[in-house]
Amino acid sequence: MSLPRLYPILDTAALRRAGVDPLEAAAGMIEAGVVLLQFRHKEHFSRDVFETCAHLAVLCEQSGVTLVVNDRCDIARLLNAHVHVGQDDLMPAFVRQLCGPSAIIGLSTHNAAQLEAANHEPVDYHAIGPIFATSTKANPDPVVGLSALKELRKASQRPLVAIGGITLENAPGVIEAGADSVAVVSALIPENPTRLSIRERTAEWLKTLNS
Repeated sequence: MSLPRLYPILDTAALRRAGVDPLEAAAGMIEAGVVLLQFRHKEHFSRDVFETCAHLAVLCEQSGVTLVVNDRCDIARLLNAHVHVGQDDLMPAFVRQLCGPSAIIGLSTHNAAQLEAANHEPVDYHAIGPIFATSTKANPDPVVGLSALKELRKASQRPLVAIGGITLENAPGVIEAGADSVAVVSALIPENPTRLSIRERTAEWLKTLNS
């Protein structure tokens, strides 16, 4: 598969801290031109959260945007979406069995051993990180760094998404180090965010990564 340079992640905890509704943030990003979005909710997946995700799925379908759901292959299947799993989630072979051959499946890795093992899993892309220090996870894995990313790119047999602490300033260097795409959470959300400001920030990211 071919990944877009920008892989926006709608992390509900980060959006709540910023005071912005996930659907408003998604609308701004879609208006800016993103073609892929991930919905990430690490807390209890309540009915209200499912309803938000379902509305997001409709918005993405209407806009021709690929929706990826983090961790929850059951939710992804219900919404005809795709799925991204981590090292402690349901094994990729079972995810593939549940979601079918046409689903896009991503797998997070954090070191060379995990990345090598990921080459043998039925997934469509790998994610590696954190590339830099990050504040969006309570217990982040050790920082990978750009030098290691160059070597890890050689080890991966799939498109590679870099994640963790990536900013507008360091993103071009991450791409130069070999990443096919950069996953971004909080750096897409400006201070006092609105739909318009998120659209403008996202457009700036797209221009930087695609120039």
